[in-house]
Amino acid sequence: MTTSRVQHLVPAGVVLGLAVIGTCLSITLQPADSFQFPRVISIFFIILAIWNFARAALGMAKVGGGIDMGTAGRILPGLIVMSVAVFWATKALGFYVTCTIAFFLIMSLYAPAPHGEVKSWLRRAAVTVAFMAVLYALFAMLLQVQTPRGIFL
Repeated sequence: MTTSRVQHLVPAGVVLGLAVIGTCLSITLQPADSFQFPRVISIFFIILAIWNFARAALGMAKVGGGIDMGTAGRILPGLIVMSVAVFWATKALGFYVTCTIAFFLIMSLYAPAPHGEVKSWLRRAAVTVAFMAVLYALFAMLLQVQTPRGIFL
């Protein structure tokens, strides 16, 4: 097994493992009606993860050669924000409040607009409000799924 194949096989295996965990949780958790949307998404996710893992195992995934430490360093702040949001803040603050804060922080970290101008902060705030309006319309109104509740709903 070549180094390139291992670089594709390890992430594909991690994604497949996450897909299996997500699918098992969406099938076994109660109340079943609350997990109908995650169940559908997780089934598509596991199908794509199996396909991705098979391509990596057969050596068909030949794109890229991994990421360097500079790229990993640029990705790390976003991963930290999302990890805090997913594993702590959502249960404490609620889904919509946590998503608003996380989206605003990530956009502030990665958007090329200067941090010293009020206009760029107003644009970030407007984009965050628009994103959250779409997210609310999608989950609460269109799909009618239960989102995690917290102190601020």
